[in-house]
Amino acid sequence: LELKRMSVSKDYRGRGISKALCGEVLRFARARGYGAVVLSTSMVQVAAQRLYEGQGFKKVGAFSPSLLGSLLCFQIFHYRCDLPGST
Repeated sequence: LELKRMSVSKDYRGRGISKALCGEVLRFARARGYGAVVLSTSMVQVAAQRLYEGQGFKKVGAFSPSLLGSLLCFQIFHYRCDLPGST
């Protein structure tokens, strides 16, 4: 299952909403038998990286999205959270 474009309005950040949403995605995926949840985020989204890593996601890869990205050393990180007990 891929988690895409999760965002919480700036007015509501820091209240645990992102953590709750991420947890719900993991519960949803586990209940439906998915073996893992994957996502991508950019290197500048440090708060998102901390959130995902705190929820059990592991960084499994990185790439530059374009030649300009390569020149600027800009990367997109791929994350994966394996769901034990899923089929």
